[in-house]
Amino acid sequence: MDFSGIHPLLYGSLTLGPLQAHLDLSQGADLICLAAELGVNLVDTAQCYQTYPYLRLAAERGAKFAVCTKTYAYDATGARQALAQAQDELDREHIDIFLLHEQESEYTLRGHAEALDVLLQARSDGIIGAVGLSTHHVAGALACARDARLDVLHPLINRRGLGIVDGTAEQMADAIAQAAEAGKWIFAMKALGGGHLCDSAAEALAWVRKLPGVSALAIGMQSPEEVRANAALIEGLSPAPADAAAIACRERTLFIEQWCNGCGACAARCPFGALTILHGRATVDPAKCLRCGYCAADCPNFCIKVL
Repeated sequence: MDFSGIHPLLYGSLTLGPLQAHLDLSQGADLICLAAELGVNLVDTAQCYQTYPYLRLAAERGAKFAVCTKTYAYDATGARQALAQAQDELDREHIDIFLLHEQESEYTLRGHAEALDVLLQARSDGIIGAVGLSTHHVAGALACARDARLDVLHPLINRRGLGIVDGTAEQMADAIAQAAEAGKWIFAMKALGGGHLCDSAAEALAWVRKLPGVSALAIGMQSPEEVRANAALIEGLSPAPADAAAIACRERTLFIEQWCNGCGACAARCPFGALTILHGRATVDPAKCLRCGYCAADCPNFCIKVL
């Protein structure tokens, strides 16, 4: 796959779907279309995000963009199902980038060997354009750097190191540089630290953009103002005053419903240790929470939302 024409801003679609804003399908598709009009030409999604319908509708409305998706599948059957689901729900025979989701190290990569083999074969067959992994771990980024079979690295990185499970921002930056030297195409996530760095968004985005090897940033956006503002910021420009005012101090929070019974599924799922069970219900530590919404997908009682 040729990455040379990819815009430095990627549309992170997690925020559109049921794990976060749960926007109306038409509204979410309109945002992707707006981003495409501004030059954004790669949309990031995943099997667990449940956002394929937004991408499909945006494409039906004429938006032109490549797709990067991800799967937690670890065996051949699961990987084939994930690929078939992406093709069906996106209405695309060819998937531009397919990643193994949240790989922690070379050991988890080995544990997903069957799934990886399916994706690599699909790349050989021309069904997938590029294969790689996403990670919140320095060890995961290093595993990608050392694996000659992989094309793409999607690491968590921000200037404060928020959400990096096993190291610092500097250590992750070094791992990213090693991956770039090994020829990987790299697009970053959580440059704004799940909202913690929004009060200095321009500086936070510029810091990640300047890291050796980082070609693009995936940012979740839920409104036209956010799309336009981030498109400006990624180019080092100031957003229009009206857009800046509309998104100023707009905080996101993890909301836990009163009917939570403290089963612990969310706490077990959280990669950042932000959730604990206290007095029979889930409690969140806002300082650790990156508002990814992954815990919501594992909640059996639909108690958790990112608002």
